[in-house]
Amino acid sequence: MKKYLIFSGILLGLAGCGTVPPVSPEASVPDSTPAAEEVAPSPSSTPSVSETAVSDERRISAEGIGLAKLGMTLGELKQALGAETEFVVESPFIADFDAIAVRQAGEVQFYILYLPGGTFTDEDVIQGLMTDNPKFLTGESVGPGVAIAQAESSYGKATLSYNTQNEGREYVRFENHPASNLSFGTGNFNQQTAGIYPSTTADFNETQDFQPTATITSVLVVCLAESCVGSGN
Repeated sequence: MKKYLIFSGILLGLAGCGTVPPVSPEASVPDSTPAAEEVAPSPSSTPSVSETAVSDERRISAEGIGLAKLGMTLGELKQALGAETEFVVESPFIADFDAIAVRQAGEVQFYILYLPGGTFTDEDVIQGLMTDNPKFLTGESVGPGVAIAQAESSYGKATLSYNTQNEGREYVRFENHPASNLSFGTGNFNQQTAGIYPSTTADFNETQDFQPTATITSVLVVCLAESCVGSGN
């Protein structure tokens, strides 16, 4: 249980979140400050959230990425994906995390995140998944490589933010965000941000202005419930 609590806490930090401001009765998105004041969309900009034909093998949801589901063990995932799938340890991966790159035909499909300095065995439970592969999309066809402006047509107004205390990782949340445990990465303050921010020295920065060509670069799905932890974890 202690291992789970530490892991979940770091995952929340990775997603740039601390509190969970309300977004809709069904879904909310983590953030480190209160959400910006919501502006009611005009009739012409009212988002239309409808699911498209995304196969289960390529679907991103609150439950996981493709056939990788939060709460399943690594061994169970290996059985689901078959013998031709490669599981390659990448250590270090990013700050606070090592990862297992899940590869098919030489291409990384997604990453399994776990605490650095240890191992991740077939008996360990998956609590964090991340992908930058554009083949994976939500039911509304939003994922890596998709323009933020296009995602707004499904999820409503976008708000981008980063925190220098979280390595400057930038994320976007939407007025009708699909799930509270799902985060869309868009850039990094230390390299290039998708958002257009006023000149500021604050740790936390937020904007609803972004580059016209800005896209989602990665998607993170985390486990925030004790049900994702099997016995002995």
